[in-house]
Amino acid sequence: MAKEENNLLDSINSPDDLRRLSVEQLPEVCRELRQELIQQLSSNPGHFASSMGAVDLTVALHYVFDTPRDRLVWDVGHQAYAHKILTGRRNQFAHQRTYGGISGFPNPAESEYDTFTAGHASNSISAALGMAVASELNHDEPRRNVVAIIGDASISGGLAFEGINNAANTPNNLLIILNDNDMSIDRNVGALNDYLTHITTSKAYNRLRYKVYRFLRKFRLISERKKGVILRFNNSLKAMLTHEQNLFEGLNIRYLGPFDGHDVERIVRVLKDVKDMEGPRILHFRTIKGKGYGPAERDPASWHAPGKFDPSTGNRLSQAKGPQPPKYQDVFGETLVELALKNPKIVAVTAAMPSGTSVSVMQEALPERTFDVGISEGHAVTFSGGMAKDGLRPFCAIYSSFLQRSYDHIIHDVAIQRLPVTFCIDRAGLVGEDGVTHHGMLDICYLRSIPGLIVAAPRDELTLRNLMYTAQADNHGPFAIRYPRGAGHNLDWLQPMHSLPIGKGEKLTDGTDVMVISVGTMAYEVAQAIEKAKEQGVSAAHYDAIFVKPLDEEMLTEIGATRQPIVTVEDGAVTGGFGSAVMEWLQAHGYSNPVTTIGIPDNFVTHGTVAQLKKLCGMDADSIAQAIIKANKS
Repeated sequence: MAKEENNLLDSINSPDDLRRLSVEQLPEVCRELRQELIQQLSSNPGHFASSMGAVDLTVALHYVFDTPRDRLVWDVGHQAYAHKILTGRRNQFAHQRTYGGISGFPNPAESEYDTFTAGHASNSISAALGMAVASELNHDEPRRNVVAIIGDASISGGLAFEGINNAANTPNNLLIILNDNDMSIDRNVGALNDYLTHITTSKAYNRLRYKVYRFLRKFRLISERKKGVILRFNNSLKAMLTHEQNLFEGLNIRYLGPFDGHDVERIVRVLKDVKDMEGPRILHFRTIKGKGYGPAERDPASWHAPGKFDPSTGNRLSQAKGPQPPKYQDVFGETLVELALKNPKIVAVTAAMPSGTSVSVMQEALPERTFDVGISEGHAVTFSGGMAKDGLRPFCAIYSSFLQRSYDHIIHDVAIQRLPVTFCIDRAGLVGEDGVTHHGMLDICYLRSIPGLIVAAPRDELTLRNLMYTAQADNHGPFAIRYPRGAGHNLDWLQPMHSLPIGKGEKLTDGTDVMVISVGTMAYEVAQAIEKAKEQGVSAAHYDAIFVKPLDEEMLTEIGATRQPIVTVEDGAVTGGFGSAVMEWLQAHGYSNPVTTIGIPDNFVTHGTVAQLKKLCGMDADSIAQAIIKANKS
């Protein structure tokens, strides 16, 4: 695909420039934006299909509303690339999601147009409602409009419904844009998705109702205070005539739609019509994920984040040559099916991420024992607890940073009852280009304090298989296994499995000067670091803890008795992490070995490649080697 001229886009450096155009020029702006996204994302990958589908909505929103004074609050942020380009970051967009470049998600520290952090689903309505209420209490003049833009997958999350419920009972003028493309990353699931697919509202009815409402207001026959009575009457009348009950209007939130989300001129007219309405309202737009690029429209799930591709053909570009080690998620998926075929009690649960976690492998092999509950991590955990209570062995696979949303459920609905749920924590540690909202840096900290919960991290693919085998083999109660994004290092990973003794580590390398204890896949960097330290005359022993909880007390006794310096290494936050656990144990048992903890420091980490971020955090092999050498000198 040859690069085309972007004559209008070249003239837009801010939404003010966009608003100087005529509405008839907006379709051309949308075309040029899509062309820009295709060219940019083909060489610097990102979230492609979602942003392509939201181009027309984005242009119309910035055209109608006075941003940044008016607030646009994006949900998740996958759909916000056109927003970034229109708000003065076009020249920086070639470096989005790269170290030192702009974020792939809305980030208030980056631009005043990014009104709220967006990386996890379902928070936009609550945040936008807070802004709308603040505007009312601040008596902003002229009126400040607040708009939440949320997808049909995100609106199924519990937090979104909590926000909608509060919006219905709090004085506000919040506008909710429902961007309905019938997709999350994989296909949407659940009753709400079915409802949105079939909901219809007469355009003529909406126009007539609004005209009648304006007439009654003009002659003071209805006030905003009494509008709920009229809304309820309207809802009852429409339900009787159409044989449909509108969920949102049942909550006394005005609903308009669905409209074509790719007719930018119509979108502008609709937004202008509802801009000055009072009270909360929902505008429902139907969009196509990947709109404007055939390969993405035909296979939106694969084009959510496709990596590099040839824009003229849509062919994916891969730099890998020859046999490659599998991704940890694929080792998990294949092993899960292998175990489930032998153990009929095993079931799989994920929260809208079957392909991302490779639960899709079991979904294909054993669909009746596989459950995708949508963007509902808390429900996924409690649902797993319910199945475990009645004899099943759930494997609940959720990304580390998303599992944070279900912390109370892990404690209240699983751990207290010692239910045998296995938490398979994907994307643990530094994840790379998705950055601060997606790094799985806190799971060790927030899990190791829970009584009775076993927490483990495999150093390689075979250890992951053995931990999964161990989790389902006996009734250990709740069991958490954390593993990173990306591939391992072993081609020969598909080996027979066996149980591992709970709370037992393994000594990998003898040494006399420094005792290094790693947990998880950081063992690979540590092995390299030990060789580098050896070249400098420092002999380091290497222990793989395997278990964060319970700790291997026999191993720690052996290490403490050496009186040598200790270095702990983990792909997680050092504050309250594995190293902290080791220091707590040593102090409690009377050992005074000096301890150096290596891991993610006590701050949020930016985006970049995993290798760049490990170096930034002092977690790469060279940095670990220097820490070993320094510990030996201390």
